[in-house]
Amino acid sequence: MLAYTMAPGRGDTDLILEGLFHDLAARGLRCLGIVQINSERADSGPCDMDVRVLPDGPVLRISQDLGPSARGCRLDPAALEMAVGLVSARLASGADLLIINKFGKHEAEGRGFRDVIAEAVAMDVPVLVGLNAMNRGVFEAFAGGIAVHLPPERDALLSWVDGVVNARIERA
Repeated sequence: MLAYTMAPGRGDTDLILEGLFHDLAARGLRCLGIVQINSERADSGPCDMDVRVLPDGPVLRISQDLGPSARGCRLDPAALEMAVGLVSARLASGADLLIINKFGKHEAEGRGFRDVIAEAVAMDVPVLVGLNAMNRGVFEAFAGGIAVHLPPERDALLSWVDGVVNARIERA
């Protein structure tokens, strides 16, 4: 019960997953994980990247301000690992769904949320991951053929969640 979605525009996957979380929470489903919130900056620099640890926070800044000329990765690895620790601790008490905003560079390199995703799958907790084309091959190798590609559309994502949650209930 592992799926991924990819939206074409910058930040679109983040918006879709955040909206999905709100829809599912309104239905009473317990969703864990993180969603990303990008905030434009007044100085016209790159957006600030924050993640909300689901379901109720905290919100953590995962980007670093490296200055206007910086071209490298702005991810703050310590902040990301703090989010990983919080999600992992919450997962121990169970969930209806794990949402991970992105299988990114850290996950591709064996860090970040990679172990949390594997733990959730082993616990029979459905997992939905945001993905970009750059990391798709590594993610597919990690998933070992069990991941389903879902279109970045609200109804398709809700339908998948309904199906896996109902299947889980029937197995229980």
